[in-house]
Amino acid sequence: MSTVTKTPDPGLEIPPRFRPAGIALAVVIAIGLVGVHWYAAVQTNTSPKGLLEGWRGLWNFLFGVDRTYPNGKTIHQDGAFPLDLRWSETIRPGLEYCLLTIWIGLLGTTLSIPVALFFAVISSRTTNRFVPLWLLGRAVMSVLRAIPETVYALMFIAAVGFGAFPGVIALAIHNVAVMGKLWSEAMDEVDQGPVEALRVAGASPAQSAAHAVLPAVMPSLLGLLLYRFDTNVRSSVILGTVGAGGIGFFIKTEVDSFHFDTMMTYVCMVIVLIIAIDLFSAWLRRKVGAV
Repeated sequence: MSTVTKTPDPGLEIPPRFRPAGIALAVVIAIGLVGVHWYAAVQTNTSPKGLLEGWRGLWNFLFGVDRTYPNGKTIHQDGAFPLDLRWSETIRPGLEYCLLTIWIGLLGTTLSIPVALFFAVISSRTTNRFVPLWLLGRAVMSVLRAIPETVYALMFIAAVGFGAFPGVIALAIHNVAVMGKLWSEAMDEVDQGPVEALRVAGASPAQSAAHAVLPAVMPSLLGLLLYRFDTNVRSSVILGTVGAGGIGFFIKTEVDSFHFDTMMTYVCMVIVLIIAIDLFSAWLRRKVGAV
């Protein structure tokens, strides 16, 4: 009985899994990343030691502390727990603030729809092949998107004063840029067959958009709109902390007044509100076939 030994074909030789040059490059990248993060931690004073040393302050914030003043008088400062569950002083006003937060997010979303749709149409290569106008639409949305909602809110607070109105305007402007970009990308992904057929038949870009593009992407547009409503309600809470109304404004007020129990009650109400909006938005997206 003879044994046949196969000789490896040089042309089919398996290359080494790790090359020295690749290993050296990975080491250099890893050292660079560690160095950048170390420098960032130094610049921001981020350290586990600082967090551990602040445990007493965190404990006092959560559960209160007895403070003794130079005159010998000791006063107990309440912490975040137990929650302030008084109906007329905290819960009922908190529910009204939550509703105001929803209205800010709702108006900030719906008021932006016409302008966002306009920018989406001129910023999509499917609906607009005039390159200068396409570039202009992209540039405007990039500029609007580069400014955070809080900066818009501060600008309009300076113009019209504190309250929910500057929050609505801030959300609407920022939402034009974000939703316009998302919608234009959805239009770019549409099946080009019906669009080209209409163009060959002599349809104008507006007719192609109205009869081929928008009907095809409508579920995606509605899904993105609901997602933005969900996001805008969260953002309106943040805008409130800079004076743009809603429950965020009252959370900031209670923090400034050292009423941590009331502040934590409002925070818990915000958590419930955000979860409810998230579930409602997900349910609606499923109903319109966007997920």
